[in-house]
Amino acid sequence: MLPQPDIQDIQLEKVLQALGDPVRLKLLAIYAREGEQCDCDPRRFGLQHLHKSTVSHHMKVLRDAGVTSTKVVGRNRHVRLRREELDERFPGLVDVLLASLDAQAGV
Repeated sequence: MLPQPDIQDIQLEKVLQALGDPVRLKLLAIYAREGEQCDCDPRRFGLQHLHKSTVSHHMKVLRDAGVTSTKVVGRNRHVRLRREELDERFPGLVDVLLASLDAQAGV
């Protein structure tokens, strides 16, 4: 597991700052809906317009803010949303963000 903040150290300001980028919001939605994902191929995320290192940067920002956790499996990294921890620390936050994204997309 790569370093990540403990649940009690997750700060709302850092979470919101990390999620203030459209790419990272898209990643949040993917992790929330599809579960743990390998970062092997950014095209799987619909981010083919971004270089793999850029996607990796976005994933690091999410991890550093406490939004996701990352485990190394061979040469790949598997990323998951820390949904339970975020729901415990900030009840309803993830649900509100996902509902907002759905409303913007017209779902």
